[in-house]
Amino acid sequence: MAADDGNDRENEAGELWELISRARVVLWDFDGPVCGLFAGYSSERVAAELVRGLESRGPRGLLTERERESLDPLAVLRAVGRRHPGSDLVAGLEARLTQEEMRAASSARPTPYADALIRAWAARGSRLAVTTNNSPLVVRKYLDSRGLAPCFDPHVYGRTRDLERLKPDPHCLNRALNATGAAPGRALMIGDTPSDHEAARRAGVPFLGYARNARKEKLLREAGATVVVESLEPVLRILSARRQQAE
Repeated sequence: MAADDGNDRENEAGELWELISRARVVLWDFDGPVCGLFAGYSSERVAAELVRGLESRGPRGLLTERERESLDPLAVLRAVGRRHPGSDLVAGLEARLTQEEMRAASSARPTPYADALIRAWAARGSRLAVTTNNSPLVVRKYLDSRGLAPCFDPHVYGRTRDLERLKPDPHCLNRALNATGAAPGRALMIGDTPSDHEAARRAGVPFLGYARNARKEKLLREAGATVVVESLEPVLRILSARRQQAE
C-alpha cells in the first residue's frame, strides 16, 4: 500500500508539471485560491442576514428549511434566483451580497504563495483571468489593494444578475477563453470547489484543485479532480524551475 501511495504521489507530481507546462492562460477562482474572502468577516453571518432580510421582506415559503440554515450566502442567492429569476427581489439580494462582499474584501486574507505565484506567472508572459461567482467589483477591489490588478487586467469575469450563469455553468470560463483567444486545452483552471471542477470540465479546461484542508480535498477528489494541492508552494516551485531551465 505504501508503495502504491508513493507511485500515486509521483504520478500526480508528474501530472502537475504537465498542467503547468501546457498552460498559456490561467483561470483563477477567487475566494480560496487567491484569498480567503471571508477570513475576517463571517460568511455564515452574511448568509444569516440575507435570510433574515428575505423573511422580513420577501414572500413566505421562499426558502426551504435547509436553505434557511445554509452557511453559504451564494447558496441563498442561488435558491432565490431559481424561484424568482430576473426579479427585483433577486436584484436586491444580489446587490446586498455585493455590499457584504465589498466589506469582506477589506479584511480578506491572501492565500499563502498566491501573490508570488500570480506575479511569477504574469512575469513569464502567461495571461491570467479571474473566473468567479463573486462580484467582479469585489475582485477588483482586492486585486487593487494587493497591487495585482495589472497581472489580470482586463480579465475579471464574475457574477452577473443572470444567476443561472454561476459556476458550475462554464459561462465565466468561456468568457475568459474567448477574450484571451485561448484554446481550452492550453488553459488551466485553479479552483477549490466541486463547482469549479465541473465548470472546467464543461469548458474543456484542465483543472488543478486547491484544498486547504482534508475536507476540501475529499470533496474535490469525489468530484473527479485528479490533481489536488494543499498549498500553492509546489506550483510556484515548478514554475520557478521551468523559468530557470528556460534561462
